[in-house]
Amino acid sequence: MASALSSLRYGDSLSVVAISGATAVLCEAISWLLIYRTATYNSLRATIERHSRKLDAMKAGSSSSSSSGGAASGSSQPAGSSSSSSRAKKMDRVETSLKDAARELSLAKLKSGAVVAAVLFVVFGLLNSLFEGRTVAKLPFAPVPLVQRMSHRGIPGNDPTDCSMVFLYFLCSISIRTNLQKLLGFAPPRAAAAAGGGLFPMPDPKVN
Repeated sequence: MASALSSLRYGDSLSVVAISGATAVLCEAISWLLIYRTATYNSLRATIERHSRKLDAMKAGSSSSSSSGGAASGSSQPAGSSSSSSRAKKMDRVETSLKDAARELSLAKLKSGAVVAAVLFVVFGLLNSLFEGRTVAKLPFAPVPLVQRMSHRGIPGNDPTDCSMVFLYFLCSISIRTNLQKLLGFAPPRAAAAAGGGLFPMPDPKVN
């Protein structure tokens, strides 16, 4: 396929884009076989969404009660502070459960992540051998020096608009796979990212 596309006017660019797209489909197929179709993944995803909705509802109730509590008399302050403390503890428990579920989801995706990384490594090596030292595209502008180090990597000459395979493949891999995940419904839950429940979460500031 790459050799057939290379005979066209923008053959090198089309070859890199086509291979990037095929690689994205292959990676998502691997992820579906290993992770997305499993009961564990679907259960964790449902748990994250449930805890997220519950936490949002509790935050909305807390804000409404605090605004209405400002008009209350001074004699009701002890009861109000006790209720507020109990509500805060419940929110902390739900938030902790949300972070734990997000962390377990990240751990569950490690297996497919290792296989996908191996596939990407092989494809990158193949592309590097095919397009080493070749300009595969022309940029519409001269990038900043930091970006130019990647966009002009391995290309002879001094034209800053020359684009290397590495840069084009990087852009295609990010954009194609991200949009493909959204299209197929495989994108990670937003609540998981918001909870910060990765493999190495930030320490909880509430814990001394």
